[in-house]
Amino acid sequence: MATYTSSTPKQFFGELPEQTDILIIGGGVVGTCTAYWLAQRGVNVTLCEKGRVAGEQSSRNWGWVRQQGRDAAELPISMESNHLWQQLMQETGEDLGFRQHGVYFLAEKEADLKEYETFLDLAKQHQLDTRLLSKDEVYARIPGREGKWIGGMVTPSDGRAEPWIAVPAIGRAAERSGAVIVEDCAVRTLEFEGGQLSGAVTEKGAIRANRVLIAAGAWSSLFAQNLGVSMPQLCVRATVAATRPAPDIFDGNAVDNLFALRKRMDGGYTLAISDIHDHYIGKDSFRHLLKWLPAVKASYSGISFGMNPPKNYPDAWGHKRRWSGNEITPFETCRVLNPTPSAQALKLIQERLVDRFPQLEGLKLHESWAGMIDAMPDFVPIMDEVPTQKGVFIATGFSGHGFGIGPAAGRIMADLLQGKSAGHNLTRFRFGRFTDGSRLELGPFI
Repeated sequence: MATYTSSTPKQFFGELPEQTDILIIGGGVVGTCTAYWLAQRGVNVTLCEKGRVAGEQSSRNWGWVRQQGRDAAELPISMESNHLWQQLMQETGEDLGFRQHGVYFLAEKEADLKEYETFLDLAKQHQLDTRLLSKDEVYARIPGREGKWIGGMVTPSDGRAEPWIAVPAIGRAAERSGAVIVEDCAVRTLEFEGGQLSGAVTEKGAIRANRVLIAAGAWSSLFAQNLGVSMPQLCVRATVAATRPAPDIFDGNAVDNLFALRKRMDGGYTLAISDIHDHYIGKDSFRHLLKWLPAVKASYSGISFGMNPPKNYPDAWGHKRRWSGNEITPFETCRVLNPTPSAQALKLIQERLVDRFPQLEGLKLHESWAGMIDAMPDFVPIMDEVPTQKGVFIATGFSGHGFGIGPAAGRIMADLLQGKSAGHNLTRFRFGRFTDGSRLELGPFI
């Protein structure tokens, strides 16, 4: 893949209309899928992206389309999304790279197997094709170093797609169905008349709309703050690497306690580690500290804290938090957030690759990149209308789950924006759960 930067050529050249039925802020997988489903229904929809469609985390993730290991409330949505990936491959006529080669969780100790058994009970309730694997069954499928794993779990219907291919392809399909997609067009703020949403001000002018979706990933919280809307979203940097085409030892997707890999369409492997995520301390880190304490305690060993964030980091100390529609905003000064990969993470990725697959010794990392994962304190997203600002909807904080679940999340948001039933119980994902006194229940991170 070629990592997106602010100099990556544009792929979408829509012109900002004066009016639209629904305005989407953010061209990640969720915003793009929402635009697709709305356009399929004949809705007049406009998507504004400050930089490049799929330019940030939606092209930088592992590429997994996973049902296995999901939060109980998220699992039915993940299962729908799995089916929608297949549907999108057929409807768009484009190869999104979706392949169902299964996702394998590999156990290194008995405690891992106990956790797998817990999820297996949930999977059975939903008739998901998950099953446990013995040590021999693991090694029959994955020729790793003998003695590394004692068993595992697999969901054969799980798979992966190619992020930097899939999201723009869905965007093109949305355009063919009538959606307007405008790149290099930051939305600065929303406008209200008599307390009612009337539209937005962008860097290219005003646009009228009576419904807006904020699906801006790592930037969602900063945009919402300018509207007086607070949500406890923070970000962590995750590093990923890729090899050149390599010996075909395994064509699926697998992860153990510390290391993950998947095969790509080009014959190489995408590699990552699951125990290093970098959080850069900013104003929101302190503002939302109490809400985040349970999550930090649960995953402290896997998070490093730094004071030197990437340039134009969304929670950077120097960012202003309030502005008018006439002012240049942080979204215009950072078209594509492109953080530098962690050198420590890259070193560990290389070491762990050889440790688990000695036969790949000599296979070097060809490319690396990093992305900022937008996360909520309970590791599940917000998918809801803002209670205090009718007509303003938010889909953010997918905590590393956004790519795989994106098609279903987009379908859900399309229904909510049209005033229809989402078809799922969204209580877990409501906007007000962090302020209504509810007990915080942690879901799985990544």
